[in-house]
Amino acid sequence: MSPYFAASPDSLVDDGLAGFALAHADLVHLIPDPGYVTAAAPSPGRVVALVSGGGAGHEPLHAGFVGAGMLDAACPGRIFASPHNRQIYEASRAVAGSGGVLHVVKNYTGDKINFGIAAERLQHDGIRCARVLVDDDLATDSADIAVGRRGTGATVVVEKLLGAAADQGLDLDALVALGERVAAGSRSLAVATAAHTSPATGSPAFALPAGQLEYGVGIHGERSGSTRPLTDPASLVADMADSLVIALGLIPGDRVITVVNGLGGTTPLELYGVHHHLAAALADHGVTAQRHLVDSVVTALDMRGFSLTLTRTDDDLTALWDAPARTAAWKA
Repeated sequence: MSPYFAASPDSLVDDGLAGFALAHADLVHLIPDPGYVTAAAPSPGRVVALVSGGGAGHEPLHAGFVGAGMLDAACPGRIFASPHNRQIYEASRAVAGSGGVLHVVKNYTGDKINFGIAAERLQHDGIRCARVLVDDDLATDSADIAVGRRGTGATVVVEKLLGAAADQGLDLDALVALGERVAAGSRSLAVATAAHTSPATGSPAFALPAGQLEYGVGIHGERSGSTRPLTDPASLVADMADSLVIALGLIPGDRVITVVNGLGGTTPLELYGVHHHLAAALADHGVTAQRHLVDSVVTALDMRGFSLTLTRTDDDLTALWDAPARTAAWKA
């Protein structure tokens, strides 16, 4: 029997989405068929709308970031499954600005296919549409992986910075260039000591021996190629930070935005401890953590783990991070 408070995996998604919209009726509108959420009070200065989406089970991503200063619409799929292209198409049509629509897409095959089909339909309707692909997962940065790096924790950073830039009235081409720059300057790495619980079976998606750590886990419960002994948090975080710093080519004097993200089953107390260790590790590299986010924002149901994200920043990007936003989940 599943430990989730739901009659079925589908009802878990449908009831949760309905309750989310009810709880935040001042911020979002829910269109249950075909299934998408729009901002109740979108930013008035935009000429381009921002639309994202992905499988359920990652809450508050993406619906939690719909609202002034971030997304205009979000399309939730089933648990860990891409939204249907009809959802994306109709959501995009509903919010499209005079300058078109920009899709923020995590690098997964289903997401790319369905957002791509929706984009073709929008273009046929005469609505300009472009895409920014988020591909930040360091664990899948390998020539042996044909699809490339997965899209994970940096998605929230991309959505926040693009949202602030869209509020300034940037056109579609300028937003694409900015989004690609932010995505290219972001890397993430995730670890877990226990898998998420499958809503269908009620069992863990994978088993780890006691005292072991899955190093490089994915947000859909994908296992990594590396299982390690669980070490003390300071050493673990320093090791993760070293890998991220090297991957981004950071040098002393560089500045970053950091995200310490819980994967669903990790307590705030632990996340703040990880943030403490990350700040120390970056200081050892001479890298300044100019802004930070510590929260569970891109989860994997109840997975017991966390991810770290580093995004290169400068004065302009930091100003976009600091710009106001009003959504159900934006607390920074």
